[in-house]
Amino acid sequence: MNRFYAILGAFLIAMPAQSLAQDATIEAGAREYMVACAGCHGESGKGDGPLAGLLQIKTPSLTKITERTGGGDFPFNNTLKLIDGRDVRAHGGDMPIWGERFQASASSQRGETADMVGRGRILALVYYLESIQE
Repeated sequence: MNRFYAILGAFLIAMPAQSLAQDATIEAGAREYMVACAGCHGESGKGDGPLAGLLQIKTPSLTKITERTGGGDFPFNNTLKLIDGRDVRAHGGDMPIWGERFQASASSQRGETADMVGRGRILALVYYLESIQE
């Protein structure tokens, strides 16, 4: 019985830490969004950024990704691949290949590779997009 309470206690202690880590990731993604995406997709994510009118396509709302893909669960892996752009070209080529851009601008003080840093930035961005779904 004591073991049960020890496990339960460890679980309850770890839960807030996991939540704080996820909140920090979403915050990092929000900052990334404002730098890399808001110009076209708008600060609200609704496709109304100041550069949207200059594009050849209608800039989509990023608050309706789940809805556009049939509802249900947020298409996390697909969104990750579309933003990265190195494996799947998004929007027929109008969207930048963020995987290459993030990798090229990566710097690390702890030894991470440029690819690790780039993928981390994209991952934080996808967590943020998941958090703004309507």
